[in-house]
Amino acid sequence: MTANKTRRAFLKASACGLILPATAISAGAKSIRVVVWDERQPEQKQAYDRFLGNQIAEHLKGKPGLSVQSVSIEDDEKGLSPGIIRECDILIWWGHRRQAEITPKMAQPLIERIKEGTLCLIALHSAHWSTPFVEAMYERTRIDAERTLKQAAGAKVEIDYIEPAKRYMSPKNGDRLTPYIDLRKFPDGTEKASVYMPNCCFPAYRTDGKPSQMRVLKPDHPITKGLPEKFELPQTEMYAEPFHVPEPDEVVLEERWATGEWFRSGMIWKLGKGRVFYFRPGHETYPVYKEKPVLQILENAVRWLA
Repeated sequence: MTANKTRRAFLKASACGLILPATAISAGAKSIRVVVWDERQPEQKQAYDRFLGNQIAEHLKGKPGLSVQSVSIEDDEKGLSPGIIRECDILIWWGHRRQAEITPKMAQPLIERIKEGTLCLIALHSAHWSTPFVEAMYERTRIDAERTLKQAAGAKVEIDYIEPAKRYMSPKNGDRLTPYIDLRKFPDGTEKASVYMPNCCFPAYRTDGKPSQMRVLKPDHPITKGLPEKFELPQTEMYAEPFHVPEPDEVVLEERWATGEWFRSGMIWKLGKGRVFYFRPGHETYPVYKEKPVLQILENAVRWLA
């Protein structure tokens, strides 16, 4: 079988919910190019000797069919140089304190590549506020809003997109869930819509390191292939719903805590021809990315998204 045929067979199997074993990927097949982008926050040293991004990258480097490099915000052009991004099929992103250093303009080439189907994004944990994830959610909101408004009001409706007043402010319990649309009809027949963009956050979190219970919602999905129906993360940070994001196309994992909170911890959105996968676990001071099920999820996600 030629390399191209092998590649097509892998993609076809993935689309059907099957992940080929590593032995089925021939040595001549094109590797999936993975870039792990990590802020490399100093606090990570409490759980990882060489930062969590390197932990993920080293694990993936040991898997056949993957070509992996690890970059950071301290690299040239914040780790987003054209040479790095051009040679990337899957971008895994972890950010926290320095999210604002990546501007929307810097993230726009990533969004365009996702939409054209040449790149997919995996956003981890506190990357819910990373610029690539937020801009991807804004773009998905625009697409959803225009589709909804054309059906409800026709092509002549005037649309105003309103971003949160402060990009990095958590919503409160009881706040209206974003994104949402206010549509107004005026006596002269004109229609105007205000589309309130998603906050991309949640009203509560807790950093006590208590365990969580992960539950697989879609056991036949490629991302959850080979996982037990339920498994525990011994130490993690708690995030509590509601998560202010556009309605995902799929939710494959759910997470719960003994104190009653829960979260949609594995969410997938289509964006043009590409996809975005948000995976919630991964606080910087807990060794979440040393847990076998977590690493399996990341490898599965890389192969399926590619």
